[in-house]
Amino acid sequence: MGAPGSTPLLPLLLLMLGAGCCAREVLVPEGPLYRVAGTAVSIPCNVTGYEGPARQDFEWFLYRPEAPEAALGIVSTRDTRFSYAVFGARVAAGEVQVQRVRDDAAVLHIARLQAQDAGVYECYTPSTDARYLGSYSGKVELRVLPDVLQVSAAALGPRGRQAPTSPSRLTVHEGQELALGCLARTSTQKHTHLAVSFGRAVPGAPVGRATLQEVVGLRPDLAVEAGAPYAERLAAGELRLGKEGAERYRMVLGGAQAEDAGTYHCTAAEWIQDPDGSWAQIAEKRAVLAHVDVQTLSSQLAVAVGPGERRIGPGEPLELLCNVSGALPPPGHHATYSVGWEMAPAGAPGPGRLVAQLDTEGVGSLGSGYEGRHIAMEKVASRTYRLRMEAAQPGDSGTYRCLAKAYVRGSGVRLREAASARSRPLPVHVREEVGVVLEAVAWLAGGAVYRGETASLLCNISVRGGPAGLRLATSWWVERPEDPELSSAPAQLVGGMGQDGVAKLGVRPGGGPVSVELVGPRSHRLRLHSLGPEDEGIYHCTPSAWVQHADYSWYQVGSARSGPVTVYPYLHARDTLLMPLLVGAAVALVTGAAILSTITCCFMKRLRKR
Repeated sequence: MGAPGSTPLLPLLLLMLGAGCCAREVLVPEGPLYRVAGTAVSIPCNVTGYEGPARQDFEWFLYRPEAPEAALGIVSTRDTRFSYAVFGARVAAGEVQVQRVRDDAAVLHIARLQAQDAGVYECYTPSTDARYLGSYSGKVELRVLPDVLQVSAAALGPRGRQAPTSPSRLTVHEGQELALGCLARTSTQKHTHLAVSFGRAVPGAPVGRATLQEVVGLRPDLAVEAGAPYAERLAAGELRLGKEGAERYRMVLGGAQAEDAGTYHCTAAEWIQDPDGSWAQIAEKRAVLAHVDVQTLSSQLAVAVGPGERRIGPGEPLELLCNVSGALPPPGHHATYSVGWEMAPAGAPGPGRLVAQLDTEGVGSLGSGYEGRHIAMEKVASRTYRLRMEAAQPGDSGTYRCLAKAYVRGSGVRLREAASARSRPLPVHVREEVGVVLEAVAWLAGGAVYRGETASLLCNISVRGGPAGLRLATSWWVERPEDPELSSAPAQLVGGMGQDGVAKLGVRPGGGPVSVELVGPRSHRLRLHSLGPEDEGIYHCTPSAWVQHADYSWYQVGSARSGPVTVYPYLHARDTLLMPLLVGAAVALVTGAAILSTITCCFMKRLRKR
């Protein structure tokens, strides 16, 4: 217990704790704050530890450096006539305003700072407390810096002013690099950081934050980041941003695409670190760099062929030229081309099949069916390509088209097809070899043939006309119409001999050995060894006439088909007699066994009865 007349210690302690926990406190940012003339500033203010209604009011005052004791009323949340004359017009125009964000928090906004806006700003909250405890206002100093940020697409002129240059118009080919430079600098006396970004607006769109798509930017912390559509290209190294010297920034966009066309801008933003450690943007300016047009390859690629309709004889060389034209970039790092020839037989739809081509690396290849022939695809001029056949064949007649494809480098070294174009059709006629008439006669030597023997089929060929050096080839075929399972099957190759004298064996119906041979200048023989019943059928021979070109390739100039030859393997007489004997013996054995079984059964029954 305390002494008489003294204040009790516990109630005093509780009073002090109550005052500490419930005292009004007005909070504003720590100063000083540095901002640039002409830009906007927002100063937040909130109140805590107050009594009374939840909704609090806020009044803002300014103390200018030249009159630090004179409070100039700016704006209030409870009195629309609160503003002094120096702020009245700006408040009425909405350039200066207070925005309530919560019942106990508000923000002072000044849209365009003026030099005379520098000073100490006070946020005052009229008391709603039962007792006067704590602080009722907070103060923060604002210093207004001159606007010294400069950004341009060209070198600056005398006295720091931008040289009067109109935006340039650039045209780049699809696949090439687009390089743009930007000059940005500031002479602010305080420590600030510059953030520089390159943006694009689609052709014809008005320039603004809503229409400007960021391509790539250098952040205040020196990190390089790209806008969402360009992130993949930045990661692949196709998009780059670098600083050259103290003031120049350079953006390189590789592999230009059609959607890269537009108006490019450079935006420089100046940032400063406030006393609380956060970064605030204090200035921003933008300059037009260039209007960029992307010349797409699809709009330029054109293909022409020559020398016109061709009519040649078999064995003669065939040359066709293809010229790739247009305002195209030369082949190299950014763009490359492949060129090929296609052929469709006369009257056939579509572009046809590939004859030969040169790929993007200049490596030639032949299409399917042209292997082994002397066909060359080569580049004879900057954009002229030649197809040469050393010896044309009648089967080479048809409609030829030249196909050119343009590729550009995508992300990294990946090629992306950007355009393709086909030439007009170029008819080529190769004359057939006339005067070659073949006839073939086939028969079975010796007439009837028996099972187990060798069947010899002969084919004699007669030739009328044709060039010198004509070669013959023969193939043997079999059909088995009596077999229900094979009645609709095509003829089956049994064997043959090519024009080069090389035997070609097929599949024999009975599966036995087959031999083919040349028994005379124009006589071919097929032998079926160990004839069996499966070899039964109707056989025929098909001769063909061939001519060899100077390039050692062959082409067919005629063919024929013999009449049918029936091969039926007969049974020998001994086989005919042996079969009844075998059948009779089998019947006798079965009958005897049955009689013997019956007698034995009856005898055993009688024996059991006795």
